[in-house]
Amino acid sequence: MRHRVAGRHLNRTSSHRLAMRRNIVSSLFEHETISTTMPKAKEVRGFAEKLITLAKKGDLASRRRAIALLNNRAIYKEENGNNVQVGTVIGKLFSEIGPRYLDRPGGYTRIIRLPKRRLGDNGQLVLLQLVGQDDKRSSKK
Repeated sequence: MRHRVAGRHLNRTSSHRLAMRRNIVSSLFEHETISTTMPKAKEVRGFAEKLITLAKKGDLASRRRAIALLNNRAIYKEENGNNVQVGTVIGKLFSEIGPRYLDRPGGYTRIIRLPKRRLGDNGQLVLLQLVGQDDKRSSKK
């Protein structure tokens, strides 16, 4: 019986779930919108929101805690056929994403269902986005 057992197993070992959660959240912070399945998005949303709350504090202890939870993956952009490092995920989280939500008490992510389903297992695909990301893009135009 699964009484009082929290979290989804997602047919993975605990170390695989931890690595998957870190990778999905790092990709979310890097690209600000990702496509994944509904159970993965629901499982990752709370972790992402806790990290954004840490980034809102912005002190050294919060940065070290975020690095311990997420690892500090580099962000690369392609320029003139070469990959150039332009920053890190933790740097973007604390310099761009955290300050964006200083006046917001929570609810930093949204899940939008997509009409198409995943090829292979017919899983429900969703977009996991940071709230306010579309506002930023519309202001650039």
